[in-house]
Amino acid sequence: MRSLAGIVLGFEFVVLALVTPVMISVADVKPSTALPLCLGLAVLALVAAGLLRNQAGYVLGSIIQLASVGLGFVVPVMFVLGLAFGAFWVMAIVLGRRIDEAKAAQAQAS
Repeated sequence: MRSLAGIVLGFEFVVLALVTPVMISVADVKPSTALPLCLGLAVLALVAAGLLRNQAGYVLGSIIQLASVGLGFVVPVMFVLGLAFGAFWVMAIVLGRRIDEAKAAQAQAS
């Protein structure tokens, strides 16, 4: 589960970093607002990926998903991207649990 969630957060880091210039140039958000907001969320995505060994990483990752959707109020395309990454996040957790359970069952059978 951890590896799938880490992949989602890694790609989200890239997307959040790339949203920064979009916010500045297209949405006319001041750089003093866009830089800390988007790059801060991007850094938090990396921190969450590093914390995935604990429950705190999953909680922080979920908060980042909500914040990404919230960026849609500034840059409307983030509604679509945020919801897509939110779906990826849920799928990573659900499928990751299934994979972990299958590995444990296979190890127990061996």
